[in-house]
Amino acid sequence: MEIETLDELDDHLASDGPLRGLRLQDLDLTGYGDRLAACGDLTGLVVLGGTVPVPVAEVLLTRGAILFPGIADAPVDPWRGLYFPADLYAGLEHGYAATPDARAYAWFVDARLRTDAYATLVRAIHDDSVTDELDEFVQGRSVVGIMGGHALQRDSAAYAGAAGLGHALAEEGHLVATGGGPGAMEAANLGALCRSAAAVEEAVGLIATVPDFRPDVTAWATTALAARHLVIGDEPQAPSETMGPSARSLGIPTWFYGHEPPNVFCDVIAKYFSNAIREEGLLARSNGGIVVLDGAAGTVQEIFQAVTPLYYAPEGASLPPLVLVGREHWTERVPVWPALRAIAAGRPMEQAVRLVDSVDEVLPLLPPLP
Repeated sequence: MEIETLDELDDHLASDGPLRGLRLQDLDLTGYGDRLAACGDLTGLVVLGGTVPVPVAEVLLTRGAILFPGIADAPVDPWRGLYFPADLYAGLEHGYAATPDARAYAWFVDARLRTDAYATLVRAIHDDSVTDELDEFVQGRSVVGIMGGHALQRDSAAYAGAAGLGHALAEEGHLVATGGGPGAMEAANLGALCRSAAAVEEAVGLIATVPDFRPDVTAWATTALAARHLVIGDEPQAPSETMGPSARSLGIPTWFYGHEPPNVFCDVIAKYFSNAIREEGLLARSNGGIVVLDGAAGTVQEIFQAVTPLYYAPEGASLPPLVLVGREHWTERVPVWPALRAIAAGRPMEQAVRLVDSVDEVLPLLPPLP
């Protein structure tokens, strides 16, 4: 049983319930020494991060608890879980290199830490914490994944189309999930975040003045944050306001592709160090279907990763659709579609994979919300 707030801990202590098997995650245990000591044997209690003063730590350790202390010398809090855009872009006024996102990437690619056991442990704990909170965030939601390349320019018609698709899906009640990066991913997240078609158009017009994140991530992100403020106004005082059923836009990026900065048009961001965990997590959670826009190598990899469970699905299984958008792109420039048709022939997945010409054809192909 995970306890993630002090109120939950107070309730459990008041109930005199057993502490064996509890996981106290990222809590400030200042002042809890006497109450924990009164519980006697603490064997099986695990404390994960948080603030644990020395006297409280002594109580925990001498009574058999397992204590994972807060981790120093790393640019991330491995226990925190999901991020908000403001978390990753704090300090952007001093340049992108000063932000937590850029510093985490620099730490990740530091060759001296690649095989360091301590750094490996920090990354593993961090990604597990992200997964834990992400599972809670998407529970009970219809999630539609939108895949697409990072190179799509903000001032292009295709970008506006992807933003329109994200908006239409969110208006239907789907949670729009992307790889959380620039280009098509940013467009879909932007559209989902906006509450009206007019807001989508206005926001796209504002950020089109800086069409690409290259060569200046600072300018790219600054215009985006201004557009985000235009869309939602002041950030909610309580982060929980963007964590409930009203959330419409989710990004799942990775520091593995740290040269691609995360977009800011997500209600929350699940950012991973492990690209493998991130990719599988995004695809597996897209229970409402996957829509694939123009892309290159990374997008092609995601297509075939999504195809594998469809290919092995048993007869009669209910399969989420995989919709490729752009007939010319996927049959001529990057001829994935002929391979998909050949793989799908005679199998249940044959009815799940579709090819359409434009984003306007996508929505009718997705399963209706309950």
